[in-house]
Amino acid sequence: KLEGHTSYVTSVVMSGDGKKIVSGSSDKTIRVWDLETGKSDKTIRVWDLETGKIVSEETLMLEGHTSGVRSVVMSEDGKKIVSGSSDKTIRVWDLETGKETLNLEGHTAGVNSVVMSGDGKTIVSGSDDKTIRVWDL
Repeated sequence: KLEGHTSYVTSVVMSGDGKKIVSGSSDKTIRVWDLETGKSDKTIRVWDLETGKIVSEETLMLEGHTSGVRSVVMSEDGKKIVSGSSDKTIRVWDLETGKETLNLEGHTAGVNSVVMSGDGKTIVSGSDDKTIRVWDL
């Protein structure tokens, strides 16, 4: 059981190697989970160098959407995450840094579904605006 989102989970995807799960939520966040530990991955830890103990621990979430995340997908190489949101945008994230690398705008209503080609060069999105868009990266 993986817990951490503050609102309902709308989309999940598993990495090709079966070690990570990415989840999107109406709480406007995306979380990356390590299946071996059952914890949210990409944790920031602050260490006391004298004692060698952890002073604080905080999970890094992918934040940037202004409304709920409806769909998430991970690239085959596990390096990128693509998310679609009620805020009408598609965002591309670098999994290593947790940073947003691209914000795609063009839909006139919420984005319900996103997929990425195997080579990571194309994204396809479906929206409440009744359109499917193809995005070349």
